[in-house]
Amino acid sequence: MADRAITVAAWESLFRAQVTIMRALAAEFPSDVISLNEYDVLFNIARAPQRRLRLKELNQHVLITQPSVSRLVDRLTARGLIEKLPDLNDGRGTIVAITDEGFALFRRIAIIHMEAINRQFGDTLSEDELHTLAELCNRLRLELERV
Repeated sequence: MADRAITVAAWESLFRAQVTIMRALAAEFPSDVISLNEYDVLFNIARAPQRRLRLKELNQHVLITQPSVSRLVDRLTARGLIEKLPDLNDGRGTIVAITDEGFALFRRIAIIHMEAINRQFGDTLSEDELHTLAELCNRLRLELERV
């Protein structure tokens, strides 16, 4: 087991880097078109098989609380960016699917967001460092998800 002081220092460094990067990305994000949280919902649905996801699964992937997700889904549905469908395998469940309009908006914003990520994040580290960082972060996440 690692020394506590080293563990806390590593956590502090990771946390501060994440906050700084997110602030920089948020400053460049086209929030006049869509919020970061709305983008996160579209991102997760767009990556799902057939671009649809059970609402329960969406709640597990986004970075906001369940009541906030429900309100966000209602807003995105009202805007015609996603649609809510009954879950045929579970009468109590709901499926959320991205519409063609929602997917087009997602793709347009994703290009802008990826360019900002490359400027704010990718240009700082080498490809080897990026691979190592991704591997370490995935290992941390997977270990914590097992608990």
